[in-house]
Parts: sequence; structure tokens; C-alpha cells
Amino acid sequence: MDVEEFRRAAHDLVDWVADYRARVAELPVRAAVAPGEVAGALPKSPPEGPGDLKDFIAVLDEVVVPGLTHTQHPANFAWFPSNAALASVLGDIVAGGLGALGLSWQAAPALTEVEQVVCDWARQLCGLSARWSGTIGDGASTASLVALLVARERATGGSLRRGGLQGEPAPLTVYFSEDAHSSVTKAALLAGYGEGNLRLVTVRRPRRELDVDALAQLMAQDLAEGRRPAAIVTTAGTTLTTAFDPIGDICQLARDHGAYVHVDAAMAGSAMLLPECRHLFEGVEEVDSLCWNPHKWLGSVLETSLLYVKDPASLVSVMASDPSYLRSGRDGSVVQYRDWGLPLGRRFRALRLWALLSLEGAAALRARLRRDLANAQRLAALVSSTTGWELLAPVPLQTLCVRHVPAPLGAEDLDRHTLAWCEAVNSSGAAHLTPALLDGHWMVRVSIGAEPTEWRHIEQLWDLMREKAEGTGT
Repeated sequence: MDVEEFRRAAHDLVDWVADYRARVAELPVRAAVAPGEVAGALPKSPPEGPGDLKDFIAVLDEVVVPGLTHTQHPANFAWFPSNAALASVLGDIVAGGLGALGLSWQAAPALTEVEQVVCDWARQLCGLSARWSGTIGDGASTASLVALLVARERATGGSLRRGGLQGEPAPLTVYFSEDAHSSVTKAALLAGYGEGNLRLVTVRRPRRELDVDALAQLMAQDLAEGRRPAAIVTTAGTTLTTAFDPIGDICQLARDHGAYVHVDAAMAGSAMLLPECRHLFEGVEEVDSLCWNPHKWLGSVLETSLLYVKDPASLVSVMASDPSYLRSGRDGSVVQYRDWGLPLGRRFRALRLWALLSLEGAAALRARLRRDLANAQRLAALVSSTTGWELLAPVPLQTLCVRHVPAPLGAEDLDRHTLAWCEAVNSSGAAHLTPALLDGHWMVRVSIGAEPTEWRHIEQLWDLMREKAEGTGT
């Protein structure tokens, strides 16, 4: 494809994307295809010759779109928001078109320095001090892994340069809330701590934040038994209920043990843009690292995740590589982001967030976040005031945990009822919700925050929830 062919095709595809966004509200929210249906509709062998763009678009319309759950739909209330604002899409188009290769500063100076500037913009918007430096990765899962690798090396004085964890005299322990994201467990296992050295700390009801007294007891017990407390992962906005761990109290305890503290604020980090929400993050200036994902609630295209540290040298000491073919005369005077994380080759991810902030502006983003917070409180008031419905957790942000309780039902029957009415909502195609286990029993999460979602969509959801729940048998 030459430049002129690309120009024509790109115009057609941008029109197609715009048309998709314009009509997405008319589509069923959840994909209704059977396993293997999408693959079965595609050719079994790759084409030998060039294809026609019209045929390519036809496949998008007939196979790909029906095979998607539409996260940009105004009636998508599942999981967490996964917004891809069109301003950010423009940045992603530019990133792909430029095809820059971020192996080093020398390979793409603009890639590195735009990332530095955008990370600092986001830092300022979040009210973080100038002590923080940031980098952009693919997600909070990778950020947790990087943080726990750094914590491991700090606790051992650089074991990777010696015999690794196998050469350490005392096992290292890692602590996190029982409501922490599953990726934290995965990261700790991949970092080599071992399942027997992970400590899931109980939460305090009703707010479901990590119980600091229980944490202190676990750390003291581990120390007494010859283990070394190495890291604590705190959660600012848990996946289940958006609960916030008491970061300041945890940091004070961590200092007593010399433990590293990482904050996973994957979705909720966007709330730091709102001064009225920053009290939820009290103590964050005392942690060692912090991650949040603008590709969730804020609106950047996926795989735009910010990892902030106060000591970049701690990343470099663990992640640095120095192959001869990447050395240059600029080494030592510029940031080499390959030494701040796992990948060597890096995309121009910063363009996605740069475009979002530059083309929409922080004021508009704050207004949208405040709209979602207000709508969550309005729905919470409806749920709380309706007979037979209950809120199971506080609503600090935009996610509600709800249950319909037709009396009388035993626990097992109530679980079946909950799953049944949630599936009835989802299979209708009119909305999409997430069922989840809370204290061993099923409830339904309503996560408000898709970019096009207005109050009228939430009112329609509430009507649908009541219709399906009050009309669904056990």
C-alpha cells in the first residue's frame, strides 16, 4: 500500500469508526456469539494477494462488531470504565502512523521527551509533588510486577546480582488486602516470592479497607518466625467495591519494617484530578510507587498506564540493560525508558494521553468525572430507598454493589436469584452488568463511567434491573 492508497483507505476507515461510535448505542451491549463463531467466519488460510478495502470493512461489520462487547456503549456498566475518547484515538492513529521505535532516547528523542512531559502534566493534575517521575506502560498488572521486583531487590540489597532469592537466608513476605486485584497475587508469584510468603490481610467492614492492626500482627509474626517483610501493596479503589486502604497508616507501619509500599490505583487514580477526592489518597506522598490507568475512567486508549516513582534509580538498578548496539554519547544525560520497565522496544504511547489532554482539556475531563460521581450517588439513593433492594458497600466513587432481596430466601436461593436477574439484564442486550462474589455470596456491580453515559441511561438501567429482578424466579 502506497501513501495515496493509505490516504484513501484511512479516510474511509475514519468514517467507519465515526459511524460506529455514532450508532454504538443502538447495538446490543454484550456480544451474543458462540465460542468459535468469529473464527469460523474468517478464512482458514491467509490471502496470497491484496484484498479490497470494501471486503475488509464488510468483515468488520458482519463478523467483528457482532463479536464485541461494546465498552464504549452508554449502557455498559460492567467491570470498570474502559473509555477510548475519540481525542485519544487520534493520538493512537498518529502513534501508529509514525511507527517510532522507542529503544532509547537516541532512537526517538520525541517519544521519550513527550512521555516525560505528559507524565508531568498528569502528575500536576493529580496534585502530586514534584518529587515524582513517571513512565507509561501497558497496565497496572505490569506495574505491580515491576514494583514488586524493585521491592525484592531493595529488601535483599540486590540479590539478582548474586544468587537471587535462592541465595537469601530469610524468605521475603508480601502483604495486600484480601480485596486486592488478582493481578497483585500474580505479580508476587512471578516476582519469585512464592505463594507461601503471600499474606492476604483481612478488611474492615463496612468500608472494606485493609485492616492495619491485622497487617501489623502478620508482619510481627513473620519477623518473629525468621521471615523478612519486604513489600505492601495498597489498593486505592478496589475492584469489588472501590474501597480505599488507609495509605498513611500503612506507610507508617512499613517504615518500621523497612518495607516497600506500592499503590494500585488503576481505575480510581483518575479521581485524583478532583481536589475534593484527594482525601481518599491521604498519605500517597509517602509511598514508593504509584500506578493508575488513564485508559480506564479518564478516557485514554487502552495500554496507557502511568507508573510513578520518587526514586527512578531504584527502577534502573533492577531493569537496566546496556547492549552495545544501543549505546550513545547521550547516555547518562537523558532518560532511557527501557531501563524503567520490562520492554525494550516501546510504542509512542504518550501520544494517546497527550492528545486527550491537549484536545479536550482538563476542565472537561473533570466535569465528566464529576458527572459520573453525581450519577452514582443519585442511583445509590434510588437503590437505598426502594423496598427489596440493598447497597452492600459504601459508594466512595462511581461503582455500586447491589442486591435484590425478595423475602424470604436462603443464601443459596438468593445467590441463584442474583445471578439469574443479572444474566437476564445482560442477555437482553440493553445493558451490561458484572456479578461478583462479596464475602462468599453473589452481588451485582454497577460501574458508572462510560464516556457517553448520561443520567437517562442510568434511569433506563434501573428500570431494567427492577423489571428483571422483580420478575425473575428462583
